[in-house]
Amino acid sequence: MDGWKRLLNADTIDWLLEPDNPSVRYLALTDLVGAAAADPGVVRTKAAIMHSGPVPQILAKQEDGGHWAEPDRFYHRKYTGTVWQLLILAELMADPADPRVRRAGEFILSNSQDRESHGFAMHRSAKLGGGRHSEVIPCLTGNMVWSLIRLGHLDDPRVQRGIDWITTYQRFDDRAEKAPTGWPYDKAEPCWGTHTCHMGVVKSLKALSEIPPEGRSGAVNRTLEQGTEYLLRHHIHKRSHDLAKISKPGWLRFGFPLMYQTDVLEILGILTRLGCRDDRMQEAIDAVVSKQDASGRWTLANTFNDRFQVDIEEKGKPSKWITLNALRVLKATYG
Repeated sequence: MDGWKRLLNADTIDWLLEPDNPSVRYLALTDLVGAAAADPGVVRTKAAIMHSGPVPQILAKQEDGGHWAEPDRFYHRKYTGTVWQLLILAELMADPADPRVRRAGEFILSNSQDRESHGFAMHRSAKLGGGRHSEVIPCLTGNMVWSLIRLGHLDDPRVQRGIDWITTYQRFDDRAEKAPTGWPYDKAEPCWGTHTCHMGVVKSLKALSEIPPEGRSGAVNRTLEQGTEYLLRHHIHKRSHDLAKISKPGWLRFGFPLMYQTDVLEILGILTRLGCRDDRMQEAIDAVVSKQDASGRWTLANTFNDRFQVDIEEKGKPSKWITLNALRVLKATYG
C-alpha cells in the first residue's frame, strides 16, 4: 500500500471515481490514480464536466455580455457575480475553449483589470474603463490571475501584466515596524498594514503556483519563496509570534469553493504542489488527517451555499471535493 494510504481509515478512491461529479472524477484520475491526460477514460471524463453537474448549470445562467447578475456588480454581488463564477468555473475545471468561458474571462479582463497597474479591482472605472485604480486589492488579483491562467489565458499579455502586479506589489510583512506607504498600500490598510493579510498572500501564491515551473520568471520564483516562508513561519495556521495560538479557528473547518477566504487545506494544497516539504507543516497535516471520518471521507464544514448561482455539495455531509483535496495533500507529502 502507498505510504499516504496508510493514514486513511478506508480507501475512498472508488467513491471519488463515481460519475456523478465529473470534475472530482477527472482530478482523482489524474492526480491520485495517475492516469495520463490522453487516456480515453480521462478524455471522456473531462468532456463530461461541460455536460453534467454544476458547470453547465452555471454557464446556462450567463448573460449575453459574458457576465452574471448586474454587469457593474461583478465583485460585490457575492457570490453570484462574474468574479465568483469565473473562480468557480476554474475550480471545477471548466473547458477553457468553451466560448462562454472565454467570454467570462474577457469580461473580467475588460472590466476589473486596472489599466494603469494591471491589478484587479472591485469596481469598473466609469471614466477610464477597466478596473478602478483606487480599488485594486491583492486577494482579488490573485484569484483572478489564478482563474485566468487555469482557464487558458496564461499567454495573454494582460494576464502576464497581472502576474507582474503580484511580483511587484505583494508584501509579506509580519508585524513590521511601519505600515507600507504609497499606492496601493494607502488605500487598503486591511490588506497590508504592518501585517499582510493572510488571504492576500495565499491567493497570490495560488496564482503564481499555477504557472508551469518552466514558465516562472526570476521574480515569480522569488515571490513564491518569500510567500512560502511567510506561511511556514506561521506554521500554516498559527500566529507567528505565538505559535500556541491559532490565527483563525475557521481555517480548520474545511470548505469548497473558498472564494476570497482560505483554510488549512487550501494552503497545504498550494505548498505541496510547489514541492514544499517542511517540518513546520506537520501540525497542519496532522489536523487534516484527524478530520476524516470512519469511512476515510472528509466533511464539507464551511460553505457559501444558498449564495451561489448553483450550490456545491451539502454542508455537514461527506464531501468529494474536501476528500479529494485532502488526499492530494497526503499523497504529495507521503508519496
